[in-house]
Formats: sequence, C-alpha cells, structure tokens
Amino acid sequence: MPVSPIDLRPLGSTGLAVTRICIGTSPLASMPRLYGYDVGPARAEATIAAVFDGPLNFLDTSNSYGGGNAEERIGTVIRERGGLPEGVVLATKADADPVTGDFSGVRVRRSVDESLERLGIDRVQLMYLHDPEYHLTFDEAMADDGPVAALVALRDEGVIGHIGIAAGPVGLMRQFVATGVFEVALNHNRYTLLDRSADPLISDAAAAGVAYVNAAPYGGGMLAKGPEAQPRYAYRDTPESVRDAVRAMARVCADNDVPLQAAALQFSLRDERVASTVVGVSEPARITDTIELATVPIPESVWVELDALAAKADVRLDG
Repeated sequence: MPVSPIDLRPLGSTGLAVTRICIGTSPLASMPRLYGYDVGPARAEATIAAVFDGPLNFLDTSNSYGGGNAEERIGTVIRERGGLPEGVVLATKADADPVTGDFSGVRVRRSVDESLERLGIDRVQLMYLHDPEYHLTFDEAMADDGPVAALVALRDEGVIGHIGIAAGPVGLMRQFVATGVFEVALNHNRYTLLDRSADPLISDAAAAGVAYVNAAPYGGGMLAKGPEAQPRYAYRDTPESVRDAVRAMARVCADNDVPLQAAALQFSLRDERVASTVVGVSEPARITDTIELATVPIPESVWVELDALAAKADVRLDG
C-alpha cells in the first residue's frame, strides 16, 4: 500500500515534524531558461497560499532562486497571513554571491540577512549550505572563517534553528555528513527510478541520525513526462541509452495502468530512510495532483521490474 504523503514524521533529530512531501519553490521564482515557462507573481503567491492552506507542511526555497524572487513571493504571503502559519516548516538556503561567487563566512551572513528580509521573518527553522561544490573545496567550506562556521555561529545566535547541507555530488555530501555538523542532508536527482547512486549517502545519513531529504524525484521532468517530451535528465543532455531505459520503465508502468510519474514519486516516498521528498510545483493544482500521485496503488511486481531495469541501466549522474 502507498504511504500517506501527509503524515508527519520526524525530521531527523531536529525536533521538527514534516510531511513526506515537501513543496519546492524553484519553479515559482520564474526561471524560463531552466523550466521553459514564466510564473507571474499572482500565480506564485496563489500557489504558496494553497500550500499554507493544504495538508503539506514543508516548504523549500533558496536565496538564489530567481535572484530572490521565490523568497520575495513567499514573504508576500507570509506578511498577508501575519506571519508564518503555525505548523509550517520553512527551509531556505544560503548561497554564494551571484556576481562574484564569494562563499565566505561573511557572504553567508549576508545571504541569511537577505533571505530573512525577503521572507519577512526574523528566524528560519532550517538553513542549508547550498551548492558549495561550485565555489569551494570541502576544506575551504569547513575553514574557521568559512561558510559552515558562519552557519554554526548563526545557529548559536538563534537566527537559524537547524543547519543542513544541500548539494549534488554524493562523495562530497558524504564528507559533509561525516562532520557531525549538519542535521539535514538534501540531495537532488541521484535517488530516482533511474539513478540510485545516492544510496550510500542515504545509509550514512541514517546511521548518523541526519535527516535525508530527496529532491527532484522526476530527474528534471524525464521521469514525469517521458523522454520524448523531456529528453534531458537532471537538466543535462543524455545518451540514447538513458532515454531507452526510461522508455522501458514507462512501458512497464503502462502495462500495469500506473503513471510513470506516480512510480517516480513513490520510489522516493516508499523508502523509510527518506524523511521527505521535494517536489517543485508551479501552480496550486499541482499540489493536489502530487498528493494523488502519491496514493496510486502500485503492485510489488512493478517495483521488481523497475528495479531490474535500473540495475541494468546503471545510470549515475556523477559518472
């Protein structure tokens, strides 16, 4: 039986309780170069309001999404509501300077200040260090004057509640988890129907009591729309062998009257090691659609076939 996507579960050792689905707000920032469409302020704010009024309590954003657009749009709704609704868990991310690439401790403090101002709050429950692999080595990130030290200081000052790491490469993520500094680990595109390479990271996180949050279960759209509609996986060009693997998965799903999108989402939801799964939405109806996909019955025989296809394809985003 499918798990309930609206049941609350512990977010690792943070003391926070979150739903199995977390709403991602990257599409709401309106980034047509990435997604191929615009999202205006009214539509974005209506979507955020629908999240606040709905059964899902976990919302994810970032300083960098749309140059701050996502946070500003969330902040507009928070102000209209007179504050963040009770029970909602809001996570955002500290980002490097978009112009200079600076990701020092000083920049992290400035990033956090920008986020709090846009969101209209004086404290955020969860703050991730976001995509350090593009700007720093692991040692630079962990330096005494580096971004991780700044986040620890901000937590000690009460500005942020909990610290997370949100990055891509699995090996780097495992290094950060091993430090004992982070309470939440968010990884994207590497634990899907197609790419299972984050499995060692998930096991590390579980052993350390670190919450694992799985983002991008659809691999940027290919596992939702199929390779004909979306030929790129994780926003990257892919060889025909990858598309063939997804076509085979789609055939298995079609033969069993299961939407490929439902299988892609439930692959993440059914793993008890995954605290929550981040799904980006671009309009209010997508919230209801996502909850419905999470509850589609999928026979165990389908999972057996999909697992075999994934093992045969052996797709790994990190090579």
